[in-house]
Amino acid sequence: MKNAVRPKNRLTFVSCPQGEFISMGVYAAGNAYGIPEDLIYSFPVEIKNKTWKMVDGLPINDFSRAKMDATAAELVEERDTALDFLSQ
Repeated sequence: MKNAVRPKNRLTFVSCPQGEFISMGVYAAGNAYGIPEDLIYSFPVEIKNKTWKMVDGLPINDFSRAKMDATAAELVEERDTALDFLSQ
């Protein structure tokens, strides 16, 4: 299994083809999608020369917006539960 995943991972972490992007879980600080900034969230990113950059300005329809907001709410709840547990 490890060998089956390796070629794509190598390509992904070196560079994406010009004009293409992937989804990757990254820190949400400074995002243009309205996601709370203190989460790790899956955003569209371009990778060039082993450096990722969030893709801004993609159109989001109402269905996608609702799913994104629901996912963010779940992540906030999970984060808050973990922080509460750790503070006990």
